[in-house]
Formats: sequence, C-alpha cells, structure tokens
Amino acid sequence: MDVPVERTFAALPAARGQAFARSWWGQAWLKALEDTALDGQQLKLGRRHARAGAVGAVSVRPGRITAVVQDRDHTRYRSDVLLQQLGAADWDRFLDLVADQAGHIAALLDRDMPPILVEDAAAAGIELLPGIGDLESECSCEAWDHCAHSAALCYQLARLLDQDPFVLLLLRGLGERELLDELQARSASRGESPAGEARPDENAAGQPAAGVPADEAYAARDILPPLPAPPPLVETPGEAPVLGGGTPPAPGVDVAALEFLIGDAAARAQRLLADALSTWHPDDPPPPALTASQDAVRLAAAAPGAAISERLAAGSGRDARGLALAVRAWELGGTAGLAVLEEDWTPEPTALARATDRLAAAWEDGEARPRLRATRNRWTVVGGHAQLRYGRDGRWWPYREEHGQWAPAGPPSDDPASALAALSAEG
Repeated sequence: MDVPVERTFAALPAARGQAFARSWWGQAWLKALEDTALDGQQLKLGRRHARAGAVGAVSVRPGRITAVVQDRDHTRYRSDVLLQQLGAADWDRFLDLVADQAGHIAALLDRDMPPILVEDAAAAGIELLPGIGDLESECSCEAWDHCAHSAALCYQLARLLDQDPFVLLLLRGLGERELLDELQARSASRGESPAGEARPDENAAGQPAAGVPADEAYAARDILPPLPAPPPLVETPGEAPVLGGGTPPAPGVDVAALEFLIGDAAARAQRLLADALSTWHPDDPPPPALTASQDAVRLAAAAPGAAISERLAAGSGRDARGLALAVRAWELGGTAGLAVLEEDWTPEPTALARATDRLAAAWEDGEARPRLRATRNRWTVVGGHAQLRYGRDGRWWPYREEHGQWAPAGPPSDDPASALAALSAEG
C-alpha cells in the first residue's frame, strides 16, 4: 500500500456552548482522552482553548496530529498527539471484512462509522478507536502528561471526526483514497478464484463438478419455474379497515383500539419492507424488543386519542400524567430517554467520579456556575426548578420541575453545561 498523504484542516471557529462531539465515534475519542489524562484541570483548560478557537490548522498524518495552540497570553505552542498505526496485517484483515459487507462500504462512503463495523473489526483483533492510554502527547510547553494544548487539539479533532471518520483511518495509517482503491480492487477480485484453488464449477481434482449441463439447463428454461420477483415497494401503508360495519362487536372488544393497532402494524410492516428493498441496509444491529410498558408509550406517542391513551396508561401501570411524561421522554430519546425518566440509580464509583469531574470542568472561569445538589444520578439546581440527570449512556438529560413533578425538558448532551444552558434558554 502507498503511504497516505497528509491532510490539513483549516482552524475551526469558536464553539462556545456546543458539544465537541456529536457522533458516537467522536465521543469515544474524547472518552479515551478523558480516561487517560491525569489532570482534570488541564482538560478544562484545553476545552476552554478549543471553545475559544485557539487551535490553529490541524495536520493529520499516519500516527500523528499536529497543531499550534495559543494560550490566553498569546504564547504559541506546537502540540502533537500520537496514536499507534495499524500494521499491514491488520489493514489486510480490515479491508477484507469491509469488502465482504456492502453495508460497511456504503456507510464509509456516507461518512458514517456504524458500531457494527467497529465491532466486526474488534472481533478480528483490530482496534480502530483508541482506548485508555492510547493517546500520547508531545508539546513544546514540555508537559509530561496531556497538557491544556494537547487536550485542546484532541477536543478540536473530535469535531473533525464528527464530519469525517476517514480522519481516524488516516491517523491509523491509511488515507481515504488509498482505502477506497484497495476496497475496489478487493471487491473486483471477489469473483475470481485464487491461483491453485478449484473454481466453483470444479472439484478438488480439477474435474467438472457434478451438476446440470448447460445445454440441458438451457433446454429446460421454459419448464423451470422462474425465480419469484421481489414484492413491489409500498410507498405508504394502507388504511386500517373499518371493523364496525353496523355489526355489534364481540363483548370486550374495543373496535377503535383494534383499528388503531391494525394501522400501527401496517405502518411498521411498510417500514420493514422499505428497508428490505433498499439498495443497502444499515449495519446497526436491530434494537432489542420493546417491553409491553415501553411499547405502550410508543403507541401513545402516535396520539391515538383520549380513550385509547387512557387504556394504554392503565395497561402500562401509569396515570394520564405519567403517560404524558413518558411520551415526552420517548420523543426526546426513545428507550434511553424513557429509562432516564423512570430509573433512579446510583452510578458505580468510577462512573460517578467521571460524572463529577465533568460537572466540575463544565463551566469556564468567569461563567456563572449553578449550585447543584447530588442525589444518586441526579443533580438538582439549589433554589431552582432545573435538574440534570446522568444517563447510563454517559449523557446529560435536562429536566424541569412542572406541577410538583420532574419533566423531560430537552434532548441529551455530552456537556452538562450545554444541557443546562439549553434548559435555561427555553425558559
């Protein structure tokens, strides 16, 4: 493989009040930094530098990223972050597994890195994303650990990774053009038999394998049944039938509810069919089946009407207010949002320490810092009506007190300050 070229990215603008990483792989990059760095204060300073736009153009090449970072006193430092490159054998295995899955190729071309791709690579012994201790730093400030300058560079790179996961692959040793050329060559050779191996129509001795002679198969072309054609794509689900029709329903049957369920089943079937007939399919594994309680909330989110919503509330063990809050949580975050609403849990010591450090470093010097009272995974603003809940996924979910109950008030964020600021902005 040719040595990939270096890529240089222009300095990014300031990012005050924004999360540095929105993609899951960008968040994994920052997690590796935050789990590795020994000095949380340096991480805080690094975030401040990155948010203020103090990181210059970022150069990315195999094994190293480089940028000049400017301190508040305008002193400039060259900072480098190093990540071990993958070896030739690792790249060979990675390219083979990507070439074998059209969905992997399509995802990369769409600037996406689905979790299943990273999981498949890890199963083959290839770690694409860095882990604890994998990110090493070098800086002209001569700090021995991650300093504010190398931390700022890492935070800025997370923004680049959000835009283009090929940046990570280049850092691991292979550029985008080289990777795509290799994939094209391997895909083209999939139909060719390697030298010395029997072709699919030959046995191990090189003799024609048993089967139907071509002339006989051609002669029988009008006898053999054709392969079934795929079903046509259904653009929209059909209308649910009207079940009443003047006939009294059977005792205990709620016709309106049954019609609603039929319509929901048709809509789900249409989505599954559309996915099956699409030219490529996402590599994400299917989500786990919903519990009866979760599915009741999903159904209620479709606004089926007061009577059906009342039955869904009763069947899921909620009252009307509880179902309304659950629907709001579902609309903000699906099953994860619902869990944050309904689960009251205590993070394990390591996760709790990480959450506490994130809170301590979330606000810049000079910013108004709210007083928070911690109760398990919930931090409540003292004397206010706002609360942050720490999810099992490591994200922060804003809540607001409404009529004596805590209600979901916005989407989650990786940055607690951003989550609380969005909550305050909404009133």
